[in-house]
Amino acid sequence: MSTQNRQIVLQSRPVGEPTAENYRLQEVSIPTPQQGEMLLRTVYLSLDPYMRGRMSDAESYAEPVSIDEVMIGGTVAQVVESKLDGYNEGDWVLSINGWQDYAISKGEMAINLGKNPAFPSWALGVLGMPGFTAYMGLLDIGQPQAGETVVVAAASGAVGANVGQIAKIKGARVIGIAGGEEKCRYVVEELGFDACIDHKADDFAAQLAKVCNNGIDVYFENVGGKVFDAVLPLLNTKARIPVCGLISQYNATELPDGPDRMALLMGKVLSKRMTMKGFIIYDDYGHRYEEFAKDMHQWVNEGRIKYKEHLIEGLENAPEGLNDVLNGRNFGKMVVKVNEPL
Repeated sequence: MSTQNRQIVLQSRPVGEPTAENYRLQEVSIPTPQQGEMLLRTVYLSLDPYMRGRMSDAESYAEPVSIDEVMIGGTVAQVVESKLDGYNEGDWVLSINGWQDYAISKGEMAINLGKNPAFPSWALGVLGMPGFTAYMGLLDIGQPQAGETVVVAAASGAVGANVGQIAKIKGARVIGIAGGEEKCRYVVEELGFDACIDHKADDFAAQLAKVCNNGIDVYFENVGGKVFDAVLPLLNTKARIPVCGLISQYNATELPDGPDRMALLMGKVLSKRMTMKGFIIYDDYGHRYEEFAKDMHQWVNEGRIKYKEHLIEGLENAPEGLNDVLNGRNFGKMVVKVNEPL
């Protein structure tokens, strides 16, 4: 074990896609826990699209990461030393250590995973925030009914893959949208979607319209941009649109070129009486976590939900890994292995 705590801090705010100059890797002393605290050593770090928004100081649903502050991030860590009831040395903990080796925790926003979880990093994916996001966004806002058509953007990603599989469990017809033949093949052959359309195809919109010949009842929005443009004319009366993310716009520095389409969108919302609702998972649904955990653990154990992880090694590779997520270069849930387990 190191005697120093490596940290990646936000050195400057990015304009467009983040670069190496926006970060600084520094070493500080490992902190010492006081009474009512524990020292956690990060083993796995989650990389998620929301992190790009937290690098900006534009008004948002959460405070931005401050300059010279450790980058935010969900982690699975182990207890090195505990002076906190309910946590013992060696316990695995789901926490928010951020981009660093060690962190002090008072147990707030932390979940004890026990001594020997089967797949510790899964608490950052299918059994954690992305799975929870998929579950509540789809079932509470989307409310898919048996026989309806559900379309999922970023279908091979950490959230989208779970959305589609849950929709299938509920009896819906599920169409995925993903980038590239390999991802589309995985979504259909491994995850059991009914079809998947490659958004990189020149005739993407035409392909989507053909496969959605009865329209779209639920569209789970992760992407925005040209994907939403293709979906909009296909939405049925009383369609439901959970808005989880708009990853195509996170690095944008200005509005896209072209005509103002707001009137078109609002006209469709009105005439087709559609529901479009954004949500922030822990703010809106934190009180329902146990409901999700019960169902998702059961589905995973029964093999009804499958999960793919994109694992990279080394804290120093987190910045590049985040850009891979923002540009769709990952295949599955992006996780950084920061340290070996104790």
